[in-house]
Amino acid sequence: MASILLAEDDISLRTFLTRALKKAGHDVVSVGDGETALDTVREQHFDLLLSDIVMPGLDGIELSRRAGRMRPEMRIMFITGFAAVALNARNQAPQGAQILSKPFHLKDLVEEVNRFLGLEDALPGTSS
Repeated sequence: MASILLAEDDISLRTFLTRALKKAGHDVVSVGDGETALDTVREQHFDLLLSDIVMPGLDGIELSRRAGRMRPEMRIMFITGFAAVALNARNQAPQGAQILSKPFHLKDLVEEVNRFLGLEDALPGTSS
């Protein structure tokens, strides 16, 4: 089980993702914007920051940079429909970050999170 901070501004998607990750056994805190996510990182430890890239205010890239400086051990994964546009040469994601492009199935998200965190054999029904 991993502790995951989910930053997603679309409330419907945030609800579905939270539900799927919790069902897979993860502890999930979900927030609707980058500023709240950053405040949450200051207060709690997370194994993974799972963030949309394109959000109003503090976007996912800047959130990941700031959060990564505070918690360098925290892994970062982006979920976005705009990966090619959002990650240009001057707006690079932090090293080691992974990107999952929308649309995706909830099952695929859970599998990617587990694989990224090295948990593919740790949770029931998630082995490759």
